[in-house]
Amino acid sequence: MIQLLLLALLLFLIDGAIYLLHTRHHCRGRLWRLLWWMPSLLIVAAFAWLMFGMTDAMSLHPQAVGRLAVCLLLCLLPKLLFLVWLLVGWPLWGFWRQLRRPYAAVGLSLCLLLALCIAYGATLGINRFEVKALTFRHPQVPPAFSGYRIVQLSDLHLGSRGNDVAPIERLVGLVNAQQPDLVLFTGDLVNSLSSELEPFVPILSQLEATDGVFAVLGNHDYGTYYRWDTPQQAEANLQCLKQLQADMGWTLLNNAHCLIRREADTLALVGVENDGEPPFSQYAQLSHAMQGTEGLFTILMSHNPTHWRREVLPQTDIALTLSGHTHAMQTQLFGLSPAALRYAEWGGLYSEGLQSLYVNVGTGFVGLPFRFGAWPEVTLITLEPSSSH
Repeated sequence: MIQLLLLALLLFLIDGAIYLLHTRHHCRGRLWRLLWWMPSLLIVAAFAWLMFGMTDAMSLHPQAVGRLAVCLLLCLLPKLLFLVWLLVGWPLWGFWRQLRRPYAAVGLSLCLLLALCIAYGATLGINRFEVKALTFRHPQVPPAFSGYRIVQLSDLHLGSRGNDVAPIERLVGLVNAQQPDLVLFTGDLVNSLSSELEPFVPILSQLEATDGVFAVLGNHDYGTYYRWDTPQQAEANLQCLKQLQADMGWTLLNNAHCLIRREADTLALVGVENDGEPPFSQYAQLSHAMQGTEGLFTILMSHNPTHWRREVLPQTDIALTLSGHTHAMQTQLFGLSPAALRYAEWGGLYSEGLQSLYVNVGTGFVGLPFRFGAWPEVTLITLEPSSSH
């Protein structure tokens, strides 16, 4: 209730300020002046309906919640930009009143541009799959694994797509076109419910890699964002998710490892359960998962990138850690993302000495069906041995 009141207060304060500074001077008819308030009224009413008229709205109706959130952004952000623009120019109008109209026109143009960017990110941006290719050189890469191709996917959040399978079909085709030796998925396959995966099982079963498809769990995969009646229901949901992945031919590495052999050489692939900073769950048993990988070139799958500094760097010699989780907050512009305010490592490759972390910014979306700049990522990593890193 408090959140709804704060949202209404914010929207109507912005609307009221723009009305006093601009709208009342340019809208002569009473009807047009009344219509100015309608978008905010409708959005507040819709959020009130979701909060009080629907149970578990985010879990059961993520598409509706997401579309409403986009409408909120379209209503709020351009208006906020226009208000700031008006307040900056307001002192000048007393000296040069002729400036008022062209100044407002420039501000409205900027607001229109912002609205178009939001609309693009909410429609085309969420399906603008981008292949990011990098060559990872390390002195421990075995010679037989020179040129070994690994595709990393992360954070599909299939519950956000409902039954819209077409983008995932295109994604699978894009992955297979890379001719990977290994496909690794680093968690958050669903939002909360294992049933969200069911429409996509036949499609994701078509992922092709010479040495198979491997996955770990992310924080959303445990179903902790849904209000279960009993702990047994949550556990049954998790077991169903694991079984569906097995049905797809995926191998879950839950605090376990797999040895991949080529000729006389061996690569160790280690996977741990989610291990995030509080309040996210910490289920990783890294030392247990690594038993039997001593002396091998090792790749670790760990959903949350903060695990790298908390445990991987200080306690292991793992060469490459692959993570996701941050989504780059689904926004990136000129190499900058708001995710940097929360995460030291939020997207791309980071290295300290002979140890590296790669953070995939996610292939799907959650909460807000929006991506701009931080386009859905397919990471292609090619291994090469080197004398120095």
